[in-house]
Amino acid sequence: MAGVDPGLAVPVWLAEDDLGCIICQGLLTKPATLPCGHSFCRDCLKGLWAAGSASPPRSCPTCRESTPAPLHLRKNTLLQELVDKYSRALRELGAGPDLGPAPGPAQGRALGLAPAPATPRGTAQLPAAAQKRIIEVVCELAELAEELVDIVKSLQSQRDVPESGPDNDRSTLSTSMSSSGEMDLSLASSKPMTSNTPERKTRDILHDLEEIQKKLRENLTWKEPLEEQMQGAISLTFDLRSHSCSLKVSKDGLAVTVSHCPQTHLWSHERFVTCQALCSQAFSSGRQYWEVDTQRCSHWAVGVASWGMKRTQILGRTSDSCCIEWKGTGQLSAWHMVEETVLGSDRPMVVGVWLDLEEEKLAFYSVANQEKLIYECPVPASSPLHPAFWLYGLNPGNSLTIRPVNV
Repeated sequence: MAGVDPGLAVPVWLAEDDLGCIICQGLLTKPATLPCGHSFCRDCLKGLWAAGSASPPRSCPTCRESTPAPLHLRKNTLLQELVDKYSRALRELGAGPDLGPAPGPAQGRALGLAPAPATPRGTAQLPAAAQKRIIEVVCELAELAEELVDIVKSLQSQRDVPESGPDNDRSTLSTSMSSSGEMDLSLASSKPMTSNTPERKTRDILHDLEEIQKKLRENLTWKEPLEEQMQGAISLTFDLRSHSCSLKVSKDGLAVTVSHCPQTHLWSHERFVTCQALCSQAFSSGRQYWEVDTQRCSHWAVGVASWGMKRTQILGRTSDSCCIEWKGTGQLSAWHMVEETVLGSDRPMVVGVWLDLEEEKLAFYSVANQEKLIYECPVPASSPLHPAFWLYGLNPGNSLTIRPVNV
């Protein structure tokens, strides 16, 4: 049997999730593989077990299979090499977390000889100035379409005005402009109008213009008026009892940041194991609206969760939480009822959250430059819901800020 050519390099497509730790939601560091086959950061696993958060004790966080005691957690050198190669490939491609979208979720990044697939044209995040100019152009087109509709309607009404008088009983006159600019009066044809007549063409042009006008208007409006939603704007602050020990909250309670070193918070079972946080406020009725600035966070999730969400679980991966999530690889997803929906590669810099418990629905908007509905889903009002957040824990300084809304 022939051996594998040691000089052969095979391109392999990997996404960050393939080499990630579900505990810290970051790339594996000193990965350790349990007997069940699942791998985690060795320090994350030790910390989880030491905190007594695993159920049953010393079990796999993924499949809950118990591990034999004593168990020596050895570093998986093969996985570590893959993580190192992945990190080097990212640096070589210049793909920092804020440099725009990367290949889609099924493609990931390239490790090997072949370059990563190119991002489709038109999917990259445009600069704010370019987005503003596009909006202005669309507005101008909408105005021109409106003027054209008015002109065609005016011409159509002039042609359709019936002429009265005894002279018109015997013949019908049609008017047209001659090449010299003088009115040319001639006897109208008695043939019925066909699809090629000017009147029919005018109606077709008017119909097309009205369709264009309708599409332009749809692209310039929200699904729901922003003013109506802002009437439900409320003041939020981060809860100090539940956030992870890896996070610190600003003095005003409006920002949460990944700390460079673990905070000296008193540990309790109410604290999340991963870099997650809730707001103190909970809602069980009415309509609420708030905004979150995500510009200083490379990977994040924004959503809602019940207070009863297990502190070892991840936002959106439970039946009592829902969120949209931005991955630094250039993918925006929604998580609802433990199912992921890929939304695209456009990153919202400011997220508006509209929680309507009267109609039992939750909606997310991008509100930084142009207001745009991102995702909408049903949400039950069976238990109070807190605004909920996740931050990428391997990038100290990552932060999310609750932005005051001016009503």
